Amino acid sequence: MIITKSSTEIAIMRIAGSIVAAVLEELRKMIHPGITTAELDVKAEYLTKKYHAIPAFKGYNGFPASLCASVNEEVVHGIPGNRTLKKGDIVGLDFGVIYKDFYADSAITVPVGEVTPEVQKLLKVTEESLYRGIAQARPGNRLYDISHAIQTMVESNGFSVVRDFVGHGIGRRMHESPQIPNFVGNDFNPKLRKGMTLAIEPMVNIGTYEVDVDPYDHWTVRTKDGKYSAHFEHTVAVTDDEPEILTLLRPELLPED
Repeated sequence: MIITKSSTEIAIMRIAGSIVAAVLEELRKMIHPGITTAELDVKAEYLTKKYHAIPAFKGYNGFPASLCASVNEEVVHGIPGNRTLKKGDIVGLDFGVIYKDFYADSAITVPVGEVTPEVQKLLKVTEESLYRGIAQARPGNRLYDISHAIQTMVESNGFSVVRDFVGHGIGRRMHESPQIPNFVGNDFNPKLRKGMTLAIEPMVNIGTYEVDVDPYDHWTVRTKDGKYSAHFEHTVAVTDDEPEILTLLRPELLPED
């Protein structure tokens, strides 16, 4: 069942989204050769508590950290640790919070110093595909209008969309109906309506769309061919007109220390 949100509930999610955006912006500033993904996780948790929120991922189905930090060929769900970032890497930072019982979730992929032209294109296309998908989140459109916009942008540029992991509805739970694939399928394709809140998140690979889950930590998802992957995400509300991105930084909404 798809749960639509009231204007009051969306207002709370807007605050949660601003917290997520503020944390990700601070993490983006920290990215440089020599930093570890564990340091990023510590900072994310500290800032979350500063804003009187709860890290959404820590403990979720047993996940051990507040931040997902996925490097290079890691697609999503990378566990922060002692890995040191080096020039030419990219790191996907996926982060969410709970604020007053509502979730917000967003992701960015950040280059570490200078990266190759191919990787620059991967980042640009993935982020642009996110906004192409968001633009379709309007009343009367269908779910696969979002999927089609993302898939078309990605594949027309020679990349592939991951098929084993998808976006999702979000609200009082991290994962609500509907699932939001980044490709057009033959499954549930509801009409979009006002009050739906969606986590739209293209995961895009340079090579094959096929992925593997780490057999040891049971979390880290990697490209099967070892080529780089990028991930961008926003939490979005369907309104009467233009879709509203809830995970934008609005300093005036951030809870005071």
